[in-house]
Amino acid sequence: MQYRKLGKTGVAVSVMGFGAGPLGGDHGPVEPDDATRAVHYAIDQGINIFDVSPYYGRTVAEDRLGKALAGKRDKVFLATKCGRYDHRKFDFSAQRVKASIDESLKRLRTDHVDLLQAHDIEFGDREQIINETIPAMREIQESGKARYVGITGLPLKILRDVANRVAIQAILTYCRYNLMVTDMDEILTPFVRQRGIGLINAAPLHMGILTEAGPPSWHPAPAEIKEAGQKVARLCRKRAVNVVEIALRFCLDHPYVSTTLVGMSSTAQVKRNLNALNFRIDRELMQEIQETIAPVKDQVWPSGRPENDD
Repeated sequence: MQYRKLGKTGVAVSVMGFGAGPLGGDHGPVEPDDATRAVHYAIDQGINIFDVSPYYGRTVAEDRLGKALAGKRDKVFLATKCGRYDHRKFDFSAQRVKASIDESLKRLRTDHVDLLQAHDIEFGDREQIINETIPAMREIQESGKARYVGITGLPLKILRDVANRVAIQAILTYCRYNLMVTDMDEILTPFVRQRGIGLINAAPLHMGILTEAGPPSWHPAPAEIKEAGQKVARLCRKRAVNVVEIALRFCLDHPYVSTTLVGMSSTAQVKRNLNALNFRIDRELMQEIQETIAPVKDQVWPSGRPENDD
């Protein structure tokens, strides 16, 4: 396992991170014991960053991760979120943020998290995020309940703008750097590199599009993007390559991203994802993949308030 510093924090995190969202059951049923075994195996293999949220499984993911980390909390960099609690339930008020961290700490069975993130800020009022949410998170940081503060979201420009106006230590964005979309490097990466802000890349499989099984029914991408992903999967299969491995390797090779978060809920998934660490990309195949996705390259979907979209 390789490790990289998370911005200016000085903390070294594994290049592959454990996205604990699937532990909540939103991507399919999960046996609690299987979840625990997956977490333990990941730690044994050197994965040291685990990312979760009250939103995932509506608190179930946090609870299961907390149980799995019993006796192992000191081995991991633990990140959770605040502000999003259901599909359409958002509350970025200072009062809710302060209550949220206490609820999360109870479920996670710890006295602090390493990174507290405002979750999907594009669904909130930008000025409230800057003037109320993050200051409340700063108070939490000063209290010792969180070591660092960050923000997350899909649109990139609001992430850059908020980070330009108020100090944070990390930004997590998803579906903006993978085989199908790379505009993170145009809009966000130069800014965070200059500021020394830790950059976390999530959803390297484009939330299931870059898999053999394809995306879940609730995936918000237009049909043409999903179809392009399946064409890539078929192309890889024809070349006897696992599309997951090449998709993950592509993201792991990013020169600045500190860690790439991959959703996992079973030991088999952890093993499959770890294979990407030793995978080498064939240039000819990559060229074919780029030609296949060219018609939908860098296309994403709207998320959050219209004024916060890119």
